[in-house]
Amino acid sequence: MRGEFMAFLKEYGVIGLAIAVIIGGKAGDLVKSIVDGLLMPIVGLLLPSGDWQKLVVGPFQVGIVLSALVNFIIVAFLVFLFAKKVLKEEKVAKK
Repeated sequence: MRGEFMAFLKEYGVIGLAIAVIIGGKAGDLVKSIVDGLLMPIVGLLLPSGDWQKLVVGPFQVGIVLSALVNFIIVAFLVFLFAKKVLKEEKVAKK
């Protein structure tokens, strides 16, 4: 039973997948901290109201939604750039 389990882990790359998930989670934390700590304050300076993340329209906290949207766009763009570079290097290595 132990041997079958080890063969399963090796055959399907479960260990590599687990490592990728852990590293990906930490990379996500790093990108989020860069966005929250460096880029969002710059966005706040560019807007006339300054603290736009606390914008409230009636009962709706619009600032939180806008902040999450800007955060998502920035993170998605950074992931796109990273993936584009990694996939380009993978194509070069295959040739």
